[in-house]
Amino acid sequence: MSALEELPHWDVSDVHESFTARSFLVAMEQAAAGTDRLEVLFERHGVRAAPTRTATTQDGAIADEIIAALNDWQLQLQQLSAYVYATVATNSFDEQAQSLSNELQVLSSRGQPLLARLVDWVAALGPLTLAGVSTQAHDHLGPLQRLAERAGHQMDESEEGLYAELARTGSSAWGRLHSDVTSQLQADVAWPDGDTRRLPMAAVRGLATHADPNVRRAGYDAELQAWPTVAVVCAAALNSIKGEANSINSRRHWASPLDASLYANNVSRRTFDAMQHAIHSSLGDFRRWMRTKAALHGHNGPLPWHDLVAPLPTAPASISWQDGLGIVRNAFASYGGSLAGLVDRAVDGRWIDAEPRVGKSGGAFCASLTGERSLVFLNWTGSVDSAQTTAHELGHAYHNTQLAHRTPLQRRLPMALAETASIFCETLVVEEGLQRLQGADRLALLDVDLQGSAQVVVDIHSRWLFETELFARRQRRTLGVNELNDMMRSAQNSAYGDGLDQTTAHPYMWAVKGHYYGSHFYNWPYTYGLLFGLGLFARYQSDPTHFRGRYDDVLSRVGMNTAEELGASFDIDVTDEAFWMASIDVLRSRIDEHARLAAEVGR
Repeated sequence: MSALEELPHWDVSDVHESFTARSFLVAMEQAAAGTDRLEVLFERHGVRAAPTRTATTQDGAIADEIIAALNDWQLQLQQLSAYVYATVATNSFDEQAQSLSNELQVLSSRGQPLLARLVDWVAALGPLTLAGVSTQAHDHLGPLQRLAERAGHQMDESEEGLYAELARTGSSAWGRLHSDVTSQLQADVAWPDGDTRRLPMAAVRGLATHADPNVRRAGYDAELQAWPTVAVVCAAALNSIKGEANSINSRRHWASPLDASLYANNVSRRTFDAMQHAIHSSLGDFRRWMRTKAALHGHNGPLPWHDLVAPLPTAPASISWQDGLGIVRNAFASYGGSLAGLVDRAVDGRWIDAEPRVGKSGGAFCASLTGERSLVFLNWTGSVDSAQTTAHELGHAYHNTQLAHRTPLQRRLPMALAETASIFCETLVVEEGLQRLQGADRLALLDVDLQGSAQVVVDIHSRWLFETELFARRQRRTLGVNELNDMMRSAQNSAYGDGLDQTTAHPYMWAVKGHYYGSHFYNWPYTYGLLFGLGLFARYQSDPTHFRGRYDDVLSRVGMNTAEELGASFDIDVTDEAFWMASIDVLRSRIDEHARLAAEVGR
C-alpha cells in the first residue's frame, strides 16, 4: 500500500451532525423516555412469570402492544448505539463518545430484565397458542419459540435484573477496557533499512501480509515485544469476563458453556458434533498445505508464524485500495442482482472506514446503522487478503439490506448463521479469480484463499481448544499471563501440529483477539459460517437461477429460523456429517491443486 494512498473514513453526519446536535440530543432524550415507558407498559400488563394457561384474546392484545413497543425501543436504541460506536471504534481517545456509549448501555441493560420477563410470560402461555390470538406473535413466532426455550435457563426476575445492572460494571466494562487498551497500543518496528517506526498495533499486525519477509519478521518481533506491556491488564479482563460467565451459566442451569453457546447460535449439539468431526479430519491436509507454503517461502521444514498469511514471493507486492475494490466489484457483478451495485453504494454513501490509525480498534466488522445502511470497518493493508476481508464485510452489509424490513426481534442473528452471506461473498471473489487465472497467479490466489480457510478452520480450532480449557480452569481460580501463554501454545500445537514451526507460535493471541472477551464461545461460529457457506455455494453453482430466487428470503429469515431449518431451505441436512465433509473436500481439493501448482511453478 502506498503511504500516500488516501483511504476512506466513514461519514455519519447525515444521521446526526455531532454529539451536540439538537437531533442527537432529542434522540437521546427520547430513548431514555422510551425506556421508562416500556418498563411502565410491562408493569401495567403484568408481563412476567405466571402459571401455565391458555392464551386469551386479551393476552393477544397485550402481546401486540408489548412486541410492537419492544421493537420500536430496540430499533431506536440500536441506531443510536451504532452512531456513537462509529466514533468509539475509530477513536478510543474520544471520552465523550465513550461516555455516551456507556449511557446507552445503561438504557440497554434496563431492557434485558424486560426481555427475561417476556420470555417467562410467553413460555407460560405457549408461543403457538399466543400466535393464534396475536398478529405480532404470529409474525414473530420463530423468535418467540426460541425465547420460550430459554425460560428454563433463566434466573428469577430480580436476579436477572440485578445481573443486567452489575454486568455494566463487570463484563461490559472489562471488555471495553480490553478494547481501549489494545486499540491504543503501539509498537516500535525495526525496519530492514535500520529505521525504527512506531506504529499502531493494527498497522503492525498488518505487516504480516507485507511482501518483504524481513518486514514481516520485524512486525512479528515488534508484536511479541509490545503485547507483554498490556498482558496483565488483558489477563485481568479475561479472567473477570470468563469468571462472570461461569457463574451466570451455572445460575442459569447450563450444563456447560458450550450448551449456552449452541443455544445462542440456534445450532443443535448434533449439528455441532458433525461439524467438529469434519474439522478434525481436515487438520492433516491443512498441515500439508503449510509445509508446501513453507517451501515456497524458502523454509526447509514447517511454516513460521510470521509467514502464515504472507503473500507468495511470486504474488504482487501490494494492491491499491481502488484495485481491491475492483476485485470485489467484479466478483459481486458475476452474481448480479442488487449485490452487483453494493460496492459503489457503500463507497458513494461513505459506509466504509479503512485506514489503520492510533485509537482505532483492530480487525474488521460490519454493523447496521439505519435502514439498509451499514458501517463497514476495515484495517486495509494493501494485500489480496485485505480484499477478501472487504468482500467478507460487504457480504454482511448485503445481508443487512435483506434484513432492513425485519423488526429487531426478527433479526436477532445468531453469529453462526450471521456469517452466511459474508462467507458466500468471499467465495464469489475466489471463484471469479480462479475462473480466469492460471499458473503462478492462480497459485497466489489459491494461497490467499487457503490461508483464510486455515485461519477459520485451524486457528479457530486452536481458539476453541484454548477457550474450552480457559472456561474449565477459571472454575477453580484466576489465571496469570504465563499460564495463559502456556495454554495458548498448547492449543496452537494441537491444532497446527507439524505444519507450524512451534518455536515461532504466538503465545499472546489470547490478548490479541477481542473474540475471547465475551461470555460465550465466539470463535467456532466462524468455522460454521465458512463450511456452511461453501455448501451454499455448491447449491448456487448447480442451479444459479433457483438459488437466487430463494437466497435473499433465506437471508432475511436468519434471525427467525434454526440452523437446521435454514439448511433445509436448500435441501441441506446440517446434522449429517457428510454435508460438512463435502465442504471440507472442497478445501481439500484446493490444497491438492495448490501443491500441484507449487511443484510446477518451482520447476
